Amino acid sequence: MTTVFEIIGGFILLLFGAEYLVRGAVSLATRLKVSPMIIGMTIVAYGTTAPELVVSLEGALIGQPGISVGNVIGSNIANILLILGTSALIFPINCNPRALYRDGSVMLGSAFLFVGLALEGTINRVQGILMIGALVTYSIYAFWTERKQHRVASANGDVIAQEAEEFSEGPKSTWLAIISVVGGIAAVVFGARLLVAGAVTTAREFGVGEEVIGLTMVAIGTSLPELATAVVAAYRKHSDVAIGNIIGANIYNLLAIMGVVSIVTPLKVPPQILKFDLWFMLGVTIVLLASITLKRGISRPVAIGFLGTYAAYTALQFYGVESLPF
Repeated sequence: MTTVFEIIGGFILLLFGAEYLVRGAVSLATRLKVSPMIIGMTIVAYGTTAPELVVSLEGALIGQPGISVGNVIGSNIANILLILGTSALIFPINCNPRALYRDGSVMLGSAFLFVGLALEGTINRVQGILMIGALVTYSIYAFWTERKQHRVASANGDVIAQEAEEFSEGPKSTWLAIISVVGGIAAVVFGARLLVAGAVTTAREFGVGEEVIGLTMVAIGTSLPELATAVVAAYRKHSDVAIGNIIGANIYNLLAIMGVVSIVTPLKVPPQILKFDLWFMLGVTIVLLASITLKRGISRPVAIGFLGTYAAYTALQFYGVESLPF
């Protein structure tokens, strides 16, 4: 029972900690007259991926790279198949492929970059710096294009500002905002420690590798904020918002989280992830972009296919990736 409480308590602290961290930081930035777009592209984007970052960092620091790398790869897979699948099942997603060209291309490029770096078996500090450099370059270019062609350059433009506005209902004073930020950080850190400890114990009890728990249970848990956002958007018949959120989250997961963690401590990529999960992530990324380009969105039949594929992928994690004939 202790393990169950660690996992549930960890998830709760991660979710609420990230929420208060972002709301407090947005409140402080607003008081400093920072524009909603800048807030959305920095504080909201990084703050909402805080659970993935701290969990991956905690896993790496205690010598569990399977949880660190598995969490990020699993989150990217869950974001596409589970979250977009659920969103499109509720309300089909229609979008303009041209509006997603920039960010979709960066997401695909990030996936190829990460796969290429990971193939060596270890992601070192120099490679981590390279990923952070790529993220900074993308962020600067994204901000420049949003300012220059706000209505055309990206599907994320309106979404970014909208997200910043949604988080604007934060603390009403500077001191409360600071307390919210500090408390949020503390909750995220403590929640990550509880979750990772529970995940390691669960892996040992079930006799599976830590990477399996990282790719499934931990990845789904740290992706809950994106899932909640996508479901709410779908019920409001704004499922297209989910695509912008997921593309952004997948870019930050690979470049920011893996970049920061590998700078702090070099990451050894588990053999199973090298053999199968990296390629599966790359494959579903390509399938998503193909669906957007050729079908101009995600229909309900495609959504059902996404969800079925995710169910099969999850089952395969527990019942035999090692048995695959490659």
